[in-house]
Amino acid sequence: MIELLVVIAVIALLMAILLPCLQRARKQAKAVACLANLRQWAMTLALYTEDNQGRFANTLGGYGGIWLLRGAFLSGDDPNALGDTMHHFSTRGIACCPMATKAGRTGVFGASFGTTHMEGTPGSTYGAWEITSPPPPFHGSYGYNMYVFSGFSERPVTGRGLDAFPELDIFSLKGRAAIPVLLDSTLLWSAPRAFESPARREPGGGGNMGAYCINRHSGSINGLFLDWSVRKVGLKELWTLRWSGEFDTAGPWTRAGGVKPEDWPQWMRKFKDY
Repeated sequence: MIELLVVIAVIALLMAILLPCLQRARKQAKAVACLANLRQWAMTLALYTEDNQGRFANTLGGYGGIWLLRGAFLSGDDPNALGDTMHHFSTRGIACCPMATKAGRTGVFGASFGTTHMEGTPGSTYGAWEITSPPPPFHGSYGYNMYVFSGFSERPVTGRGLDAFPELDIFSLKGRAAIPVLLDSTLLWSAPRAFESPARREPGGGGNMGAYCINRHSGSINGLFLDWSVRKVGLKELWTLRWSGEFDTAGPWTRAGGVKPEDWPQWMRKFKDY
């Protein structure tokens, strides 16, 4: 009996040592799979822009990027099917980060383009957002940089409705390696501003930047950039990226802008500074 108890104790001890390692390895494997998804996005978008003189599809005031996320799932009555869309490729299998494949949380978000209205539920750190109306339902856990689909500008041209932003020719831009296109997110799209503070509690809050400032991959998220590179992005690094032509990459939440370690919320202080 004593020998049996000793064996059980040794097994329990080994399990206690190995389980954290296995969980860590599992998370790392999912992070690698997430990067692989974004590389597939990179190849698809690179080919698309090559075929279209460096331009994405119909901007619709920035909401046109929704066609990118739903891809071939678009139906004839889907508002995202307006204008030039990418019906020829499917987002099945790459719409979600493996860390966030199921619907995330309660709540609602909406957007209107012309006479059409779309609604859905936001995601979370480990949960996907979902488009609930118009049907069919569709969910994902990446979000696009709205500025890339609205002329790379925070300043619309007045009096032009859905076309209030000029169409963007990405080949005309310099420093594309610092311009985010698609990242881990709790929303389909977001338009960060340099002055927005991080959320006191994760996830949520923190303005538009809050959609991306989520601890999905051990202090970072994964992102695709406009030079079609894919890499990890530190959470504090988000404030140093070139989200738009007017974005201050040395703003108040960067080391260049004078942020101090104690200025960050408690849950972010252990992460790398930028």
